Amino acid sequence: MTFSRLCDTISLMQYRTNQKNGEELSVLGFGCMRFTRKNGAIDQEKAESEMKRAFDLGVNYFDTAYLYSGSEECLGKFLQHYGLRNQVRIATKLPQYLVKKEQDIERYFAEELGRLKTDYVDYYLMHMLNDALSWERLSGLGIQEWIAGKKQSGAIKNIGFSFHGGTKQFKELLDAYDWDFCQVQFNYMDEFAQAGIEGLEYAYQKGIPVIVMEPLRGGRLVNFLPQKALREFESMPVKRSPADWGLRWIWDHKQVNVVLSGMNDIAQVEENARIAGEALAGSLSEEELALYGRVLKAINESERVGCTGCNYCQPCPKGVDIANCFSAYNHSYTDGYATGFREYMMCTTLRKNRSNAGQCVKCGKCEQHCPQNIPIREELGKVRRRLENPIYHVGAFFARRFMKY
Repeated sequence: MTFSRLCDTISLMQYRTNQKNGEELSVLGFGCMRFTRKNGAIDQEKAESEMKRAFDLGVNYFDTAYLYSGSEECLGKFLQHYGLRNQVRIATKLPQYLVKKEQDIERYFAEELGRLKTDYVDYYLMHMLNDALSWERLSGLGIQEWIAGKKQSGAIKNIGFSFHGGTKQFKELLDAYDWDFCQVQFNYMDEFAQAGIEGLEYAYQKGIPVIVMEPLRGGRLVNFLPQKALREFESMPVKRSPADWGLRWIWDHKQVNVVLSGMNDIAQVEENARIAGEALAGSLSEEELALYGRVLKAINESERVGCTGCNYCQPCPKGVDIANCFSAYNHSYTDGYATGFREYMMCTTLRKNRSNAGQCVKCGKCEQHCPQNIPIREELGKVRRRLENPIYHVGAFFARRFMKY
């Protein structure tokens, strides 16, 4: 190996300490959901080259899930090929919404261990656990006793959950069990949506590590920014790509332990690792932080409802999650209908107690507290008409029946 190539492999990766167990986790994690596919199957050779490069650059956290088709097998083969199992942390997820009886839990877990070619999982998540009532359902099936047994045997090192929903539901879920970590969507567009900055701070105060997913909203904050937003980035003295700006904003928060990125080419791996080596918590200047406000304003100008996600309108007597209804509605225009529809289903409907716009009875209590003076009842009607179409009702019926809601 040449001297220049040797220097290139020396990682400047940063690590943040897991508050629960003292482990050092790389601030950049490898999201294993978006591997390149050929003829429907994951390109194993390409995926392994990308994961190996990430590992060489200091990444030690790899995230997959039962339902990421072929992903667990791909990761397992990679770790076995290079003999890296004990040098990385595997995170994978139980499809808890498919669990109907106690025996299902062990069956899914055993299958995952086989796919991953391992006898233990470092970070095991309840996949898309969106409220405390869903956790109560699992608890009724014996999940807490099962977890205790697996942790005692060493088959599971840390237990957590991934979450899509509002701040209130997130905080209730954090309080429902002694979690070792959690995973949330967080980026400069979602500072006041989903779990949001309030939820992030709540987890931090409880000493619960936070893993961040969708840091660039599936590429939305890279490839689909309005020209006005791009001009704001270009106006800055320091020149950075939109992806660079987006990732730095997240790592500026000390409450974040790991940011997951679904990397599927070497250049992307190297770029993200470089940024991860530079972006310190609390390092953004006042001028740079102000930039995000201008960029967000440019993005919001293309949105339909000017909701800031402050949640002053809450609580709704009927449980409508107003901010997330408007967020999904806006994203159905700015990010594409399918994206907004999927977000709407996950954040308002696939939970024990629905919080979708259709629950609104037009009492008007919310409008008395909205600092933006949004005609909430009228706008929720638009949300319902756009997103609660026949496909929504059929999908919600079967999904909730399948999930025993």
